[in-house]
Amino acid sequence: MTAKKTLAGLALLLAPALAFAHPGHDESGLLAGIAHPLTGVDHLLAMLAVGLWAAQQKGTARWLLPCTFVVTMLVGGVLGFAGLQLPAMENGIAASVLALGLAVALAVRPPLVLATAATALFALFHGVAHGLELPDMASPWGYALGFVAATAALHAVGFALVRFVPKAAAPLVRVAGALSALAGMWLLAA
Repeated sequence: MTAKKTLAGLALLLAPALAFAHPGHDESGLLAGIAHPLTGVDHLLAMLAVGLWAAQQKGTARWLLPCTFVVTMLVGGVLGFAGLQLPAMENGIAASVLALGLAVALAVRPPLVLATAATALFALFHGVAHGLELPDMASPWGYALGFVAATAALHAVGFALVRFVPKAAAPLVRVAGALSALAGMWLLAA
């Protein structure tokens, strides 16, 4: 097969996908829900940091922090679907990036109740923001399923980076936390 025929065949295979590249085709909301945490640097950094921080903990905190974030974020999403506005929501999200980044950089292990409460508060801000950005014509439940799945995946990536990277790379995790904290400071200042 010649190179021209191969390229033409690939172009034909991609043509149907191009038709879905504009809004209005994902009425389930699933793809928009998946994309939301992945395309906002504030959400992306906070959710990775939750996974990193959870992996730095011992015992129950390892699974409780990510689970608390996901469940509380879903509650916040439902509140956002209803139109609830939190005061200083964007600042709360930026503060979560800063605080979670610092928690990772310093590898802090606060009492479980405090860690869980802080995680829940941060998740509420993120969830309400997700809910308020429900795309027109999208199913709220498909959208929620998407942002919950993407969030859980980001937590898992952060967790895996700490748990499965050689001990020699542990300082890099702390550096990543410090960079996230700096990004949080920048977001707060912006």
